[in-house]
Amino acid sequence: MTVYIDPPTWPGHGRMWSHLVSDVSFEELHTFAASIGCPPKAFERDHYDIPDTRYADAVRAGAREVGSKEIVRRLTAAGLRRPKGRPAPSASR
Repeated sequence: MTVYIDPPTWPGHGRMWSHLVSDVSFEELHTFAASIGCPPKAFERDHYDIPDTRYADAVRAGAREVGSKEIVRRLTAAGLRRPKGRPAPSASR
């Protein structure tokens, strides 16, 4: 299982956030997120929002650190990118 996380550089709600993604399937992503205690409500279209306070936990659990552009590149190449305005996938890949 390989999931990816970008640095916590996205501001919101008084803290900084990272994005956690899979380039294999949403099922893989959901499984990993659950294993680190990430709540389902943190899932947004194609990624989980991870607060800066949980970044190190995700990396220790096996998330691979990559840049934000690499996150988008991997999602797009895998066909898992779901920008705002595009319907959510009906099933896991």
